[in-house]
Amino acid sequence: MHWEIYLKQILDRLLVNSTQILIISILGVIALKLVNTTTINILKIVLKNINDPEYEKNLKTLRHTLKSILDIIIITICSIMIIQKLGIDIGPILAAAGVVGIAVGFGSQRLVEDIISGITIISTNQIRVGDVVKIADKSGLVEKVDLRMVILRDIDGSVHFIRNGKIDTVTNMTKDYSYYLMDIGVAYKENIESVIEVIKQIDEEFRQDENFAKDILEPIEVLGLDKFDESSIIIKARIKTKPIKQWVVGRAFNLKLKKRFDELGIEIPFPHRIFYLGGTTELEVLANRVNNNTNKD
Repeated sequence: MHWEIYLKQILDRLLVNSTQILIISILGVIALKLVNTTTINILKIVLKNINDPEYEKNLKTLRHTLKSILDIIIITICSIMIIQKLGIDIGPILAAAGVVGIAVGFGSQRLVEDIISGITIISTNQIRVGDVVKIADKSGLVEKVDLRMVILRDIDGSVHFIRNGKIDTVTNMTKDYSYYLMDIGVAYKENIESVIEVIKQIDEEFRQDENFAKDILEPIEVLGLDKFDESSIIIKARIKTKPIKQWVVGRAFNLKLKKRFDELGIEIPFPHRIFYLGGTTELEVLANRVNNNTNKD
């Protein structure tokens, strides 16, 4: 049969050109490794004397995109060279691939949609490697961005692969700068102006602390008394920080604030609940509470 003869010819070519095919494969692998190493080294050299997190994110994203494109080019060239060494006419294959590509294009436009969306995302710096973003209901640190997808790793270590074509809304929490937003609740009996002064004093101490001074961009912005809650008055404030530093600064600020409130006797309210035991009436419970308070006095 014709296909058996054709297959025998390919096998004969494989035996004759096996050394050359092996060399092409090895050179292809070396080229892929070289692209990866070279792009990493160039990135390190460029960033060596630059202390700009935003510029670093842009370069890392560009590096991933460039590497993806070069990998595709190298794999394509090596594949074509191997096919030619096997004596297979590349023309009909390319023509068939074109026909199949058109047919697939009419049936599904996902690939084209992903690539076009990826170009838009990368060119407009919507998402960069190192950003913390929220896409739909998924959020996390951006580990990779290319023309096909965005890869996020969330706080519990889970990895999310999101097609670019599915991205409609992006919330970037670390672009240019960040804010740590605080709702500080104190008891109704507290003097709000005094509490605000305490908050500002702690902020001033933080901006003089060498561990945090470099990450805080501006003095704390106390927005004022925000609302009257069930058991507390809420003071809203925010701290402007370098990108992705808001959580480190905010958690340390909260710890310092709690300690200072304890020192000054400023009350942070919390809900109280009464549990009624079976067989005990509400009146008896209240009477017991009154007796307990009397005994303490």
